[in-house]
Amino acid sequence: MKGLTVIYDNNPYDRRLQTVWGFACLVTIGTSTVLFDTGGTGTILLKNMAILGCDPLQIDAVVLSHHHADHTAGLAALLATGARPVVYLPQTFHASFKSEVRGVTRVVEVTGPTEVLPAVHTTGLLGTAIVEQALVVKTGGGLLVVTGCAHPGVVEMVRRAKDVFDGPVAWLLGGFHLGGASGARSRGIIDELQRLGVPKVAPCHCTGDRARRIFQRVFGPAYSPAGAGWRLPN
Repeated sequence: MKGLTVIYDNNPYDRRLQTVWGFACLVTIGTSTVLFDTGGTGTILLKNMAILGCDPLQIDAVVLSHHHADHTAGLAALLATGARPVVYLPQTFHASFKSEVRGVTRVVEVTGPTEVLPAVHTTGLLGTAIVEQALVVKTGGGLLVVTGCAHPGVVEMVRRAKDVFDGPVAWLLGGFHLGGASGARSRGIIDELQRLGVPKVAPCHCTGDRARRIFQRVFGPAYSPAGAGWRLPN
């Protein structure tokens, strides 16, 4: 694995980049590149990519976590560059969205765990009210689990990754959907994640400032304040 870069987020990290509500990150494995989510504004996605030296034409696959626009709306601008990645999206997406994307590039409708590239998979779909998938990258040190918003529950998504891919988690990062959570609820979720053996975390997007402070206090040096431009390894 070469690394992961958060391209789009509402939390700042690299001050050169524009921050706005939403999420997207780029994962590079060998010579292959996967974009997980596309943010909510295509111009910002492409501008941030350009600043970071990321060529949209080199993206082999796009994985969309769930149907909310702050994770999907940047896709049209990406495809308008001439990029033709394979797009992996939940089968539950609206038919009109799937049809529009399929008119430009190949679409894979995900239900269960799915291989995107060797060592890069999705968990398959979780949840009911808001269906979502997480990205799982197999590395030499364990599983890298990336959540877009974790609407079905970040604990449930980590548990699915461990059950399906039968390995320890090395990193958990992304949106944990704890923006309105009480301190007690956040601490309970952290306890569950630690019982699942999660050693390092980099929460961003919809995790919320209070929850991020609690993660930082509990995880100490194993916590990273992810935001737009954050990289792993960092």
